[in-house]
Amino acid sequence: MQSQTLSAPLPDNNDQRRQLVAKLKACPPNEAAALLVSAEPLLACAALAELNPSFIQDILGALPDGQRQTIINSATPQLAHQWERNRVFEYGTIGYFMEPTYAMFHPEMTVDEAIEKLRALVKTVFITYGYIVDAESRLLGLVTMRDLLFAEGKTRLADIMLSNVFVFQPRIAVPEAMKLMLSRHYPVYPVCDDQGKLLGLVRGQVIFETTAFNITAQAGSMVGIDKEERISTPMLRSFLFRHPWLQLNLLTAFLAGGVVAMFQGTIDQLVILAVFLPVLAGQSGNTGCQALAVTLRGITLGEIKNGDARKLIAREGMLGAMNGAPVGVVSGIAMYIIASAQHSTHAPALAMVVFLAMVGACTISGISGALVPLTLKRFGTDPATASSIFLTTATDVVSMGLLLGLATILIK
Repeated sequence: MQSQTLSAPLPDNNDQRRQLVAKLKACPPNEAAALLVSAEPLLACAALAELNPSFIQDILGALPDGQRQTIINSATPQLAHQWERNRVFEYGTIGYFMEPTYAMFHPEMTVDEAIEKLRALVKTVFITYGYIVDAESRLLGLVTMRDLLFAEGKTRLADIMLSNVFVFQPRIAVPEAMKLMLSRHYPVYPVCDDQGKLLGLVRGQVIFETTAFNITAQAGSMVGIDKEERISTPMLRSFLFRHPWLQLNLLTAFLAGGVVAMFQGTIDQLVILAVFLPVLAGQSGNTGCQALAVTLRGITLGEIKNGDARKLIAREGMLGAMNGAPVGVVSGIAMYIIASAQHSTHAPALAMVVFLAMVGACTISGISGALVPLTLKRFGTDPATASSIFLTTATDVVSMGLLLGLATILIK
């Protein structure tokens, strides 16, 4: 994620900083870190402050220890503290995306005093809400800019603040946070620990961007494209991202080839079966991809609860059978026509083999399409990672194995 945040606590508007920011946004974290190594610490810090918090953490993590500490030391104390704090939290949690909280006020402060403080802050920081905290930084409430505008100058903030504020815990995952946001749509959310201490802020825009990025990355992940890869990624880096997965795909393809080799004798006697191998592989593959897409969507949106996995697998298996039956009828008729045209004495049996193989392959493909991502998730792996590669292997092996195996049993 490389989108700019609206919080820029280091007031530096020169052309050099803007050029560096533009270059950083166009690079993956490792290349951005390399750019910062040769930059002045103050310039590097000012440029970093304009980036998305998660991208800042990626860049800082890619910097050598000494250079990273030099840049952090050049930041304002509040920003440096926030960067160090964010590093405690894992990527994908709300804490990883936090920004510093600048507009913090005590409940006894008056409206006039708060506005005077805001006049200095808004020159360098985008302020949406003012947060009311006690002496130990525990969140008591918030005030909106509208309330400050219309309240009497001597009014205490405690008298106009909104209490019972909705907050995020720092370790909550972004997908879970996204579900909680859907009924709220606030521009900014405070982040508090278990004791109610205000740790920072997270912008709704950042959560939406992160979710959108993860969803768009799923299509690439299913075929082994790394989330870090972009159109601008150098060719060698793209090669290193993609090639290992192609080697894995080659190994799994050998499994499907091995199944065909097992039934070489059957194919030699009934060459017509070779015509229908890609037909079954294609239909079963599409069936599996449909189940995979629905399952990934359910995982992403949190629709799959504990205990729903078996129901989902059974449902997709049943749908596979229901879809496979009419497709199998059409395929069986086609086999009968082709076999009869070649004067084969096995035309009825071949038609039945194709029908049964299509129903069985689509059924198992539907089950596999749901089972693969659920299994990856259970083992703590991204459910979209290379799912398509594993699913393709399963559907090819099953479809070809069923067709050739049934032909061997029913005809030979």
